This record gives sequence, C-alpha cells and structure tokens, in this order.
Amino acid sequence: MHVEDDDRLQRSFAPAPAAAAVHWPFALAWLLTLVFYFGQYALRAAPGVMIPELSASFGLTALGLSALIGLYFYSYAGLSIVAGAALDRYGAKRPIAFGVFCVAAGGVLFGLGPVASAEAGRLFQGAGSGFAFTGAVYLASRAFADRWLATAVGFTQLAGMLGGFAGQFAVGPLVHGAMAWQAFWIDAGLALAALGVLVLILTPGAQAAPRGPVWAMFAPYKIVLSNPQSYLCGIIGGLLFMPTTIGAMIWGVPFLRSLGVEPAEAASRASMVALGWVIGAPLLGFLADRVGRRKPVLLGGIVVMLAALLVIVYLPTLLPPYVGGLVLGIGSGAAMIPYSIIKEVNPDTVKGSATGAMNFLVFSLSAVLAPAFGFTLVRLSDGPTLSNETFREADLIWVAAIIVSFVLTLFLRETGAAAQRAR
Repeated sequence: MHVEDDDRLQRSFAPAPAAAAVHWPFALAWLLTLVFYFGQYALRAAPGVMIPELSASFGLTALGLSALIGLYFYSYAGLSIVAGAALDRYGAKRPIAFGVFCVAAGGVLFGLGPVASAEAGRLFQGAGSGFAFTGAVYLASRAFADRWLATAVGFTQLAGMLGGFAGQFAVGPLVHGAMAWQAFWIDAGLALAALGVLVLILTPGAQAAPRGPVWAMFAPYKIVLSNPQSYLCGIIGGLLFMPTTIGAMIWGVPFLRSLGVEPAEAASRASMVALGWVIGAPLLGFLADRVGRRKPVLLGGIVVMLAALLVIVYLPTLLPPYVGGLVLGIGSGAAMIPYSIIKEVNPDTVKGSATGAMNFLVFSLSAVLAPAFGFTLVRLSDGPTLSNETFREADLIWVAAIIVSFVLTLFLRETGAAAQRAR
C-alpha cells in the first residue's frame, strides 16, 4: 500500500475536526452572553420580591403592577424576531452588544422613579433581553458540535435560571435591608453597561459582509414560519414557560404570603423554582442528547411539572417547604427541549431565525397572559388583599396550560439522533 493510500485511509477513519472541536472564540463569546442572560433574567424576576415597594411607590393595584411588569414580554417578543434575523445577517458581535446596552439602559430607567420612566425601562429591558438567549444559542451552535446542542442549550438556560434564582433569593434581602430598590436597578444597569463593552471587544464579528437590503434579513422567517412544527415548538415552550416565569417568579411570593409565610422566607421558597431550572434544564437536555430522543424526555418533564404544581397549590402541606418549588423547577427544565427541536426541524442556514421565532411565539403568549392573570386575580379577589382561595382558582390557568402542552407534544416530530438513525 502506498503512503498516500495509507494517509487517506487514516483520514477516512479520523473524526471530523468540526464535529469534535470546540471553537474557542465563539465559546468565550458564549460565556459572556451567559453572563448577559444571567443578568437580564435577574432583572426579569426581581420585581416579584419588591411588589409592596413598587405598589407603594407607583400607587398601582395588582392589575396595574401586572401590566407594568408584563411590558417586558411585549418588547421581548417583538425584538426576538429582530434578534434572530440580525444574528443570521450580521453575526453575533453587534446584535448582542446592542441587547446588553439596551437592558442596561432599561435598568437605569426603571430605577429613576416615575411610572413613565419605569414603563420605558421595562420595555427597554424586554427589548434587549430578546438578544440574550437567542444570541447565546446562536453562539453555542457555532462553538460546540451538533451532538451536544441540547446540552449546550440546557446550560444556557442554567445561566438564565441562576439569574432568576438570584433575582429572588439574593435581591429580596438586599432591597429589604441594605439597599433601596431604586439603587438596585441603577447599579445593575451600570454593571451591564460594562459587560456590553467586553462583548464588543471579545465577540467574533461576522465572517462576511451582509448583502442585499436590510429587510432581506427577515427572509429566513419565511422558511421557519411556514413549518407547522415551528408553531408547535413555540406554543409548547410558551405554555411551559408561563407557570414559572409569570406564575412562580412574579406571583410566587404573594401566593406564599397568602399562606401566611413571612416575606423573607417566601422569597427564598419562591426562588427554589429557578434553582430547580438550574438543575433541570441541563439535566434534561443532557438526557435528551444521551438517549437520542427528545419527546420522551419532554413528556416526562411535563408530567413532573404538573404533579408538582398541583401539590404546591392545592396540597401545600404535603411536601416539606422548598421541595415542591425545586421539583417544579426541575420538571420545567423540559421547556428548553423545544428550542433544540425547532432548530432541528428547520435548515441549518436559519439557526438564529429559528430561535428568534421560538422566542417570539413563547413570549407572545406571556405578553397576553401576564396581564390576563393579573386581571383574573383582581376579578376573583374580594378586595386589595389577595387570598389563598383567589390564587387557587386563578392558578387553574397554569394547570390547563401544562395539560395542553402535553397533548400538543404528542404531535411533535421526533428529531433526536436515535430517531434519525432509525429512518
């Protein structure tokens, strides 16, 4: 055998470099974006531990506060579409940096005091946050081999939910003790502005200059949104997100207060849901990669989530404190699996747009149901104080959302590696 033939034979059995390598410039940028995702998630969850302070400062009812906090989801949903298209057209550097600076400005505006400033700040926070998860998944898809995509997405969500955990567990004692709530928002905004500078310096730029008119960057959405599976992924993800991002992170503390739990303990117990996500998102993502199938892991997570929610709301003494929220969060980690599926049911050339469409669908549902849940609480309550019975009736919304997500999951196409090998 000739030497050249021997070399070719060895190369034919060698693993493909692109499949095995970690592309470190993108991996470093991914880590920076995880910090951004952590920070914006902390700001998303923080209002839940300062409901009395916000109500007193702004003079708002539960419905008014729910509408103010829910402004975040309107701008998040809208800018998610722009974020996905911008990432596919311009690369990661400028879109993600724009998102960081936008959230930074939103934090400062929210802390300045007047209601109008807080409304603008919440809109800025949501708009910039639309670039966080979308940007992180975009970078992960370029930093790591495809076979680890669900795991990378899980770890991305881990960073976000650590932020959600910090936004309740750490921020609660902080604003009730050493720091005024306004100072927290302003300081957080300044810290994110510094992060934005690092993103601009260290994130790789686009590999090629964009071609064609700017509006052409939305063309990939024609591919994504003409695929019925994309809608299934978005609706399922949205239905699974809402019981945690709205039900637990915003209204979890008031719910526990209605059970007679002290404010500090209520904040700590509510933060267990986010901590459960920290465990569940990477664990379930890894499990879905390991077994090579997405749907069984997703369905299992939904069942765990439903069981935990029913116990927390309707049998609150059945489990020890902190356990129910932790289990709910672990099961909720399955909500990240549709983010992997939507990328796998669409072409590789629309990775950013697929995630952007997913975020748009997920948070459009949140934008509708965040104020709707507040309106339901007001309608069911007998006065300004929200009773436990009021929450028990209103939380049927989240029970129904989880059940519908289970049914819709049955219609998803299996995209895991094992299913692809079987075809």
